[in-house]
Amino acid sequence: MQHDGRDNTIARSLWPFGFALAAAAFLVGLVLSWWIVAIGGGAALVIGALWITDSIRRRHPHLLEETEEHSAEAPAPAPARPAPAAPEFTRSRFLEASTLGLGAVMGGAITVPAVGFMIAPAFEQQRHGDADLGPIENFPEGTYMVTTFMLDKKEGDVSRRTAYIRYNGLLQEQPSFTIVSNRCSHLGCPVQPSGPISEEPKTIETPNGEVVLSESNPAGFGCPCHGGAYDAEGNRTAGPPVRALDRYEYSIVGGSLHIGKMYSVGTVQGTGADARIRKFTLAAPGQHVDDWLWWLNPLQPPH
Repeated sequence: MQHDGRDNTIARSLWPFGFALAAAAFLVGLVLSWWIVAIGGGAALVIGALWITDSIRRRHPHLLEETEEHSAEAPAPAPARPAPAAPEFTRSRFLEASTLGLGAVMGGAITVPAVGFMIAPAFEQQRHGDADLGPIENFPEGTYMVTTFMLDKKEGDVSRRTAYIRYNGLLQEQPSFTIVSNRCSHLGCPVQPSGPISEEPKTIETPNGEVVLSESNPAGFGCPCHGGAYDAEGNRTAGPPVRALDRYEYSIVGGSLHIGKMYSVGTVQGTGADARIRKFTLAAPGQHVDDWLWWLNPLQPPH
């Protein structure tokens, strides 16, 4: 091969380290926050472009020199340059490229499906259909009913949940219910009513399976694990929880109470049918929803 006398040694550069840090920030942002994703991705693009430009300047300075000369002087025909030597492509290089290419294809064929099977289920829609809890006559007005039910009869006991349901009477001529989850907003431990529970539960059969109802009149709710305390509307009153108790959406279908998907609550003002609820998309236990700390929450898969 012919050499033109230039020093083609690749100089040391800090651009790869900067690009690696930006890429790491992008990947960390996928877990923590979309803001970090945007910052890391933007930094990676800028640093990558600067890295490429700097590499071209270091390895082919004559390109920049020619550009500067033509911009400073009058246009002139380019001097004749010797024809570049034909690149050598030996059998060893062919075998090397073939081996690397085949290895990349095999690695992708093995890795991509495995990673897909691990990650994809977390981003699939996980919502169950509405659960039928039986006729609304089973829920006396002004009284909480400790209600145990299955979200999906086909899944069996693994989908069994407990909610505290209170019938609030009519609101604009429609039945009003307060349906509070028993999942503590601190770490997800089961919350208990702060009051007596009927020792004679009522069991009814619904199209969604067996529903167990126990009457209770609690002054509030408490977590026996870490001392979290809530009032009768689910507002946090003491302890480590960062928000109110989650709630369930509901609907009335053919005189029966149907429970829907869960949502998170910041605070509740008022009581019963007149309560004003600050609703948010369902968040995991321990995550803030109504203050400046919410942006530190990790990315949540669809529920």
